[in-house]
Amino acid sequence: MFLPAGSRDEMGRAVSNRFSVMEKFREVAVLRGYEQISTPVVEYASTFTNEYVGMNLQNMLKWFNSEGEIEVLRPDWTTSIARALSSQEHKPQKWAYQGSVFKTDRPGMEDHQAGIEILHMPSLVGEIESLLMAGSFLKSLGITDYVIELGHTELYESLVQELDLKNDDAERLRQAMHDKRQDEVFEIALHHGNKETAKELAALVDAYGGIEVLADYQERWKDRKDLLDMLAQMKKTAKILSESGSGEILVDLGRVKNLPYYSGMLYRGFLKKTGAVCFSGGRYDKLYDRYGGNVSAAGLAFDVNVLAELYQEESPLEKICIIANLDSLVYAEKLRHSYEGCIVDVRTEAADPDNYDKIVEIKLIDGKYEVLEK
Repeated sequence: MFLPAGSRDEMGRAVSNRFSVMEKFREVAVLRGYEQISTPVVEYASTFTNEYVGMNLQNMLKWFNSEGEIEVLRPDWTTSIARALSSQEHKPQKWAYQGSVFKTDRPGMEDHQAGIEILHMPSLVGEIESLLMAGSFLKSLGITDYVIELGHTELYESLVQELDLKNDDAERLRQAMHDKRQDEVFEIALHHGNKETAKELAALVDAYGGIEVLADYQERWKDRKDLLDMLAQMKKTAKILSESGSGEILVDLGRVKNLPYYSGMLYRGFLKKTGAVCFSGGRYDKLYDRYGGNVSAAGLAFDVNVLAELYQEESPLEKICIIANLDSLVYAEKLRHSYEGCIVDVRTEAADPDNYDKIVEIKLIDGKYEVLEK
């Protein structure tokens, strides 16, 4: 009644945990050499709806400005940062961001994200650094029970090129692959190509599991150098992550891109406890084509809300309540400093003992203030 549909209030622990997660992210990013970047929350819709990005205007929070242009609340950080950095000097860059994105096609409309963008790095360096950064950040939060899933959008794209597909059928096939509808993938591919290609695409639906799947497909595609090169990239990445102590690694050779600008490896992280996706990203060189730049770009974004739900402070601070009155407030404020490193809450009335580790009361006795523990 008092808020638009999809908007929500947050308070207490949910807010506290989110800010703690974001502060941990900033600390890890700084220590790994990332610079901070922020973009406006209001952008032109055309930044996100052009052919290079391909986002759906219907899913954005939008309005017409005084000049008749459509403006939106930022629906995607990566695209916004690409716009901001498109004219920057072509040298290795590592950027970190934190803030909200807004979309109407999900509960809540506002999502809190933290992420990284890595530009002008050699092939695989950006992807591997993104995933190593993810491991460092999750470790700082005390999260070790997670799975990294690797995919490569060009595996599917290379096989689809052998089909004669129009736009509508191409989208139907992509959606069927995304939804793991194997029979539909086979039927659409067979209708627009040959049986061999249809079988390969349908098989990708089940090409999911441990890194041994890569070895199976290296043998299966031993005569396809283009596909073998992509598998080798995934295998090299998995090896480095494993040797660096990252979480369990899975591969999904049937992953398809959800935005046109992805152009190589894709990856995401799943929390074993909840099954939720806590981060996702990949390579997106094509995003910078709009600005006429030949840019190597990779990165990922963390779902701050998902991480905040799981986050627990390593050693919660002791919580002290000081009961005072108007006359003893000055004394209470001075007393506060004697509880260094504690949460100190000054109240003028009795407090619930379940909410505090210690409760003390300031009493005026014989003309002097004394502190009595309750």
